[in-house]
Amino acid sequence: MTKTASNASILNRDCLCTTINPAALERELAALLGDSGLYQSIRTHQPHLFSATAVFVTPKQVEEMRALIGAVESVVATSAYRRAVLAPDTPVPERVTPGVFLGYDFHLSEQGPRLIEINTNAGGALLNVYLARAQKACCAEMHGLTTGPVALAALEEQFVAMFRKEWKLAGHDTALMRVAIVDDAPATQYLYPEFVLFQALFRRHGIEASIAEPAALSVRDEKLWHNGQKIDLVYNRLTDFGLSETAHAPLREAWEQNLAVVTPHPLAHALYANKRNLILLTDPQWLHSAGLPSATIDVLLNGIARTRLVEPAQADTLWAERKRLFFKPAAGFGSKAVYRGDKLTRRVWEEILAGNYVSQELVAPGERQVQIEAEATALKYDVRNFVYAGTLQLLAARLYQGQATNFRTPGGGFAPVFYPPPEQAA
Repeated sequence: MTKTASNASILNRDCLCTTINPAALERELAALLGDSGLYQSIRTHQPHLFSATAVFVTPKQVEEMRALIGAVESVVATSAYRRAVLAPDTPVPERVTPGVFLGYDFHLSEQGPRLIEINTNAGGALLNVYLARAQKACCAEMHGLTTGPVALAALEEQFVAMFRKEWKLAGHDTALMRVAIVDDAPATQYLYPEFVLFQALFRRHGIEASIAEPAALSVRDEKLWHNGQKIDLVYNRLTDFGLSETAHAPLREAWEQNLAVVTPHPLAHALYANKRNLILLTDPQWLHSAGLPSATIDVLLNGIARTRLVEPAQADTLWAERKRLFFKPAAGFGSKAVYRGDKLTRRVWEEILAGNYVSQELVAPGERQVQIEAEATALKYDVRNFVYAGTLQLLAARLYQGQATNFRTPGGGFAPVFYPPPEQAA
């Protein structure tokens, strides 16, 4: 390669290098856990969790994503927005924390980054720290690039500090002592390896941690318990975002009554991740009526894929426009039941009309050329911004083929994102 590292599109097209150092990743995980069993398990059971290559972006793209995140955060803080998105009976505990690992997912279009989704239990942050550490510079252009505003060596400390801040913001003056990492049947979850790594991370910082399913939790004596131990904080990885299922009732009670800190929590999802919220955030009329600054409105309208509610009254119009639209269930997650409009059959269209769906302007994802079995292959990618309390912590990409990210694509999976630091780019 002879182009500069700041020219991300050229690097994404022409750099076919393998940047991951598998031996370094295996050593890293083994050092953290005391053996190499987790790495071997990932290779066997999650063979497409990590891509062998990296994605390149520009400092300008990073700054545009950060500006959009800042604009969204400023709107979410307004009373007008909260009145619009929260049901009147939404429980709001006396003390509400920001919630850990908010994920802002972008497609990087020729017109600039476009936000396509916000997630409140965005997975992969810790996995991507270790993945980024196991990269090797395949050429001179990679030297000096960064993976985010926080040095990789400092991210573990920042993540632990984030959980401790959640504990403090919930009104506790004592030290955070015990955490439960909670999901349904956690050992069967695709990102279970990350649960194990978080458990080890907490323990290295003097915080006892367990991995638990909700059925093992109980409330008594105004405390949340697991295996006879009082739980201070729950790192919530459930996809029942409202904690409305019967099996999750103890967890919801613990959150509503502040018996334990639950993070991320239902209110964070209601404010950020309900896909209906993007309808408001891309509606010029509502944004102006809410009294938002013109500069903020411009950032939102230019930076978020236009989103609308799918209603039978607009069925004919939406069908006619379907080839430039993407359809998502408003309460969905993990790319389940999402459809590109140009792939729709009439049968699926009728299901969409009968369901709770939004339509979104189709924004083509970025493309990354990778080498698979000695052949160059184009994979799509999105860029996830891991954010806490409005502050960007880490960037990561997901490489894939198909309609949406899937972790089933040879050569695909999580990939580190590299870009020149602003001072280097200047």
